[in-house]
Amino acid sequence: MAEVPSVWTVLSMMEWATAFFEEKNIRSPRLSIEWLLAETLSVKRLDLYMLYDRPLSEDELNLLRPMVKRRALHEPLQYITGETEFYKATIKVEPGVLIPRPETEQLVELVLGEHGLQENLKVLDIGTGSGCIPIALKSQQPSWKVYATDISVDALGIAKKNATLNEVNITFLKDDILNPSYFEPDEFFDLIISNPPYILKEEKEILDEEVKKYEPERALFCSSTEQMYGGIQKFARQHLQQKGELYLELHEIHAEQVEKLFTEKDWQVHLEQDYDRKPRFLKASK
Repeated sequence: MAEVPSVWTVLSMMEWATAFFEEKNIRSPRLSIEWLLAETLSVKRLDLYMLYDRPLSEDELNLLRPMVKRRALHEPLQYITGETEFYKATIKVEPGVLIPRPETEQLVELVLGEHGLQENLKVLDIGTGSGCIPIALKSQQPSWKVYATDISVDALGIAKKNATLNEVNITFLKDDILNPSYFEPDEFFDLIISNPPYILKEEKEILDEEVKKYEPERALFCSSTEQMYGGIQKFARQHLQQKGELYLELHEIHAEQVEKLFTEKDWQVHLEQDYDRKPRFLKASK
């Protein structure tokens, strides 16, 4: 057990909690306590290094201790603090929505890199969760008319709050991509984007404890790759403009399977790698 210091300063808390989290097999133990300390003191993480000798008050310790206990149980930092940063936007997160990932930021970068100079596009995000993708896009491209769907009423509630927080106007709708019913056949989009549930249920046991224990299963798992991406393919074929483009985030293990699913339906497709050089995104056009 990590030795408890006689006086709690920023540095002594950082050292004690790092050792404590290591004993509990917490991922990124040093980052974890830095994140929680920054939240407690309302400073940026980098500012902590100028505050090493600062004593922690009893009120601050009372605020920090429950967060340390929650982290020791592998609860994600984003759920503990209630928010995260995503492509220049602040996104509130609760256990009912998936925590935005860096790979999904890369998906936004990909879309903006190829369409960021175009005005007045009509865009749809399928399976929006916290609303991070449409909020990031609308924040960067105010002229775009952005729609977002999700099957979860709870997720849509959080997404709407995030849109208000970031002062963007997005149309959120309840719909199920495997049984879509909201849009009429003659409604078309210039861009359709989705980061759908793509982990197979049999892969659950290999996930990190904090993912499988805390994040919503509906946002993580699909019954089959073919069913999930096949549903998106069918929807996009009907609702994508003739010169429009579809952007998808993928499970790197199943990327080639998704690519084949689209090429067999006569789509023009291209796989894009993430920063770890894994096949993570698919761009498709009819």
